[in-house]
This record gives sequence, C-alpha cells and structure tokens, in this order.
Amino acid sequence: MTEQIQEIKKKLKHKLDKERYQHTLGVMYTASCLAMAHGADMEQAMLAGLLHDCAKCIPNTEKVKLCEKHHLDISHVERENPFLLHSRLGAFLAKSEYGVEDLTILHAIEVHTTGEENMSLLDKIIFVADYIEPHRNKAPNLTEIRNLAFHNLDEAVLRILYDTLHYLNQKKGAIDKKTQETYEYYQKLLDK
Repeated sequence: MTEQIQEIKKKLKHKLDKERYQHTLGVMYTASCLAMAHGADMEQAMLAGLLHDCAKCIPNTEKVKLCEKHHLDISHVERENPFLLHSRLGAFLAKSEYGVEDLTILHAIEVHTTGEENMSLLDKIIFVADYIEPHRNKAPNLTEIRNLAFHNLDEAVLRILYDTLHYLNQKKGAIDKKTQETYEYYQKLLDK
C-alpha cells in the first residue's frame, strides 16, 4: 500500500466516526478487488474508495456552509437534504485537504452517491463498492448484486439504482433527479 494511502488512513481515522471509518476501509478494499476483476487501476480505486466519504461526518449545516464558501453547486434537493452534499464536498476535500490531483479519482468520489450517465469504469467501481462492501447488510438482493459486481458492473449499477429508487419511493424519501436519470440511462443501455 502506498505511503499516500497510509497517511490518508491515519487522517481519516480521526475525522470519521468508528462505523464510517470501518465502512470506508471496506469500500477501499472492495474497490481494489473490483479493480482487479475489471482491469482498472488498483491504486486509483483504493484512493477513491478511501476518500469517498471523507466529508460524511461533517454536520449538515457545515456541509452547506463549506459548499457555499468554496462556490460548490447545491441543487434544490441537496439544499433540502444536505447529507447528499458529502460526495461533492468530499471530492473538493480530497483535492484540497488530502492532495489528490487525479481528476478520475475526484470524479468517482463526486458521483458515488447518485451515479450519472455514462460513468467511467472507476466511477462504477466506487458506486458499486460503496453499496456492496462487507459491512453492508441491510440492502435487499446483496448476494445477487455482489455476484453481479464481479461479472457485469453495468448490471450491478442498474440493480443498485433500481433497489435504491424502490426504497426511496417506499419511504417517500427525496430522490435526486440525477439518480433517476442514471437509472433510466443504464436501463436503456442494457435493453439494447
């Protein structure tokens, strides 16, 4: 493991609560396994996985203030549900506080919550790793999605989006339109 990853792990251990830190390590290792399985760069996957939730434990009001201070866009849904800002703010912090310059890594962090149309391989790896890492156990269909993740990332992305939208609709939760658009994109892509 690189020195940069070791240093970031030390910093994050003090910034994240215990459960979030364990989840973060789970995503980092799962992302590295998915990178091996799909021919992606393992170090990029590990860095993106390690930093994907670096802004998660910042209080929501502070997330909004930091986004405004640094001129980061805040959508209507994010303003009403500021916990969603952790991905955009996390990409900013990955660069400004943790020294990550790789735009591919920063983008994967930024889209790991909602996804987006035509995601890169690393984007999909982080999106999926966040959902299937070993500490996750409450989502439906995890066994099937974990299997899919190592055989067909696009199918895994689609299943995660479907299950997420279904869950949010059932509990009448806010749905970011980007999540819906991502689902529709991958549904069309896989129908072809």
